[in-house]
Amino acid sequence: MAKVNTYDLVIVGGGPIGMACAIAAHQKGLNYIILEKGALVNSLFNYPLYMTFFSTAEKLEIGNIPFNCIAPKPGRQEALEYYRNIQRYFSLNIKLFEKVETINKTDSEFTIATDKANYTAKNVVIATGFYDIPIYMDVPGEHLPKVSHYYKEAHEYAFRKVLIVGANNSSVDAALECWRKGADVTMVIRKDEINPRVKYWVKPDVENRIAEGSIKAYFNSNITEIKENEVEILTPNGPVTIENDFVLALTGYRPNLEFIQQCGVNISEDSNLTPQYNPETMETNITGLYLAGVVCGGMETHKWFIENSRVHADMIINNIINNN
Repeated sequence: MAKVNTYDLVIVGGGPIGMACAIAAHQKGLNYIILEKGALVNSLFNYPLYMTFFSTAEKLEIGNIPFNCIAPKPGRQEALEYYRNIQRYFSLNIKLFEKVETINKTDSEFTIATDKANYTAKNVVIATGFYDIPIYMDVPGEHLPKVSHYYKEAHEYAFRKVLIVGANNSSVDAALECWRKGADVTMVIRKDEINPRVKYWVKPDVENRIAEGSIKAYFNSNITEIKENEVEILTPNGPVTIENDFVLALTGYRPNLEFIQQCGVNISEDSNLTPQYNPETMETNITGLYLAGVVCGGMETHKWFIENSRVHADMIINNIINNN
């Protein structure tokens, strides 16, 4: 039989918010462990190589450790370095590349099963973010090898015909980077404008490139089919077929709400699919099971960020201490 490890708190997710919860737990003397299915701050690791955060450095800080940054806003590489330094400083008890498969509650404790071990805990925090599951378009050809729902860097798209779906930060960054590396870029945008939440220093750039014709954009349009060498688009002026080598379907991502529901957490029946939790304590309808970070917003993934959900850590740990 596999060894069972017992803790006051198991934290599912080793991103910035999961780490913040661990720091708060350590400071309050709780016996805790973080279980992370990938690398440290795995979502940030999978961000585009040259991504710049909307937030300034101090708003990404956790554990009262300064985030020193020369530029006004840090990039992915600087953020990874900062959170590695957080781990070096606090020596957080974390298991990397260990995926949680099930969480079940029996009587007054939880049983957590991963792909490597079993754990029991009095309390559990789910801080799993939202970057693992793309929001699919559900169109023919979406699963062709030339289609990707993640963007890393522009080099492989240089001098090729690239279609980018979406008008949010990731889509706009990819469009501009690919165009500047020599790609023939077309954007397909469901609404009639670039998303107003796009970074304020980037939005005019892409709008000017579209206006001058450097980047082709179909507004109020949708892809209807992806083929080996073409893409079919439904536009306000009728169907259009364009030549194509690659499709970057950057249509957004969503939390693993099915996993949260399997843990017993109630999910709203509206389109937001918001998990049930107490906004003062972050405790769900399951006593001792908490949510932290962007996962709290359900499909509203723009609602919570590192900067406004760091406070969840102290809220959760204080509630656990008060209930002991």
